[in-house]
Amino acid sequence: MTDSVPFGAPCWIDLATSDLARATDFYGQLFGWTAVAAGPEYGGYVNCSKGDRRVAGMMANEPGSGYPDGWSTYLAVADAGATTSAVQVAGGRVLVEPMQVGAQGTMAVYADPTGAVIGAWQPAEHTGYSALEEHGTAIWHELYTTGYTAAVDFYRSAFGWDTEVTVDSDELRYTVQIADGVQRAGIVDASSWLPDGASSTWEVYFGSRDVAATLAQVTALGGSVVQDVADTPYGQLATAADPTGAQFKLKAVPS
Repeated sequence: MTDSVPFGAPCWIDLATSDLARATDFYGQLFGWTAVAAGPEYGGYVNCSKGDRRVAGMMANEPGSGYPDGWSTYLAVADAGATTSAVQVAGGRVLVEPMQVGAQGTMAVYADPTGAVIGAWQPAEHTGYSALEEHGTAIWHELYTTGYTAAVDFYRSAFGWDTEVTVDSDELRYTVQIADGVQRAGIVDASSWLPDGASSTWEVYFGSRDVAATLAQVTALGGSVVQDVADTPYGQLATAADPTGAQFKLKAVPS
């Protein structure tokens, strides 16, 4: 559980979905979320909570957007305008210029030099998620990148990341962001397994008390299993997709 996260660290996630009603029902049943529309002044945006704690947002993915349904990660920033300048200097592209979201805060969206889309959130009244690292909440954020060295350099420069290399071998290269002494996000060299021409992507992991049971519930609710349960040095992992195809990962957490 958290009330805030350090600048540069992931602070929020939201889903762009082509079927908002179905998505709120799916995740509500899967993770116990309650969905509340933010009102017409926020374009129909939906905030999702567990009890009284924020966990995620959802919005309509309008036809013709050019983007598939999917989850996005936002990094907390002190100044969205300054971050936008830093992103451009570091070789990223601005997809959405800094935009004030009522009294909630300021958002912007970028593409890093390897093509991955990443959001920025300058908090005001909305400080990000207030529940994480438990069942049905965000537990990890990971960049699968085709340009590992360029990606690490970019996030260090544009978002002020302090990083640590945790694995550096022929089989795997992995770097983590460290903030306030805690690992907050990871960057993995995925160039050996992503298909030719594939863009780098940010992946969201949700905690699960029982990964196999959660996957069974995913399929019962109309979703699908992308990668079945695997035992790893980091615990049980799996990949699923919701009914409209938005993918997410699952990671075991203590019961």
